[in-house]
Amino acid sequence: MLDKVRSRIPEYQPRVVETAGLPEAGVLVPVTCVEDRPEIILTLRSNNLSTHSGEVALPGGRRDPGDVDLAYTALREAHEEIGLLPDLVEVVGPLGSLVSRFGIKVTPFVGIVPDVFDLRPNEHEIQEVFRVPVSYFLEDNREMTHRIDYEGRSWYVPSYRFEGFRIWGLTALILVDFMNVAFDARIPLQVPPDGHRR
Repeated sequence: MLDKVRSRIPEYQPRVVETAGLPEAGVLVPVTCVEDRPEIILTLRSNNLSTHSGEVALPGGRRDPGDVDLAYTALREAHEEIGLLPDLVEVVGPLGSLVSRFGIKVTPFVGIVPDVFDLRPNEHEIQEVFRVPVSYFLEDNREMTHRIDYEGRSWYVPSYRFEGFRIWGLTALILVDFMNVAFDARIPLQVPPDGHRR
């Protein structure tokens, strides 16, 4: 499976959102380096945060003025949030940019990471760190689908529930994009699936 990630992501031409003046953020899609059963590392954000509190998210955050690029931002934030050292990440490439509901341009970067590393969640930002097998998303085990109207069209974004964690919104959208690009999952985003619920 990792061979597909390493071959398809660098060849992908990601969609770039032209949003001059918007603040930017970089997030990491951390895929563990277990060939037959890779997992994605996700975080549950602290309830004390002013935005996205109590939500499942990918490691990442806003770009600082000193960040050389958004990949650097994603790696810096992953280190700050969960203790993942940048040197341990094999950055494979970017996915398409998105604009969050807070008006932030978000660029995800796929990175292959060790299965075991010194996990140190930042207690001020992160309530919990957990993993979801890639296979779970490939099977599209959605709990429901949310319709989001954006850029003049409707998007049908899955909402997943894995072991009590609700994975939805921008995080789910990024993960579906990753599944479609890396594994040709063909999870539909622009047509409502059977049994669609808002």
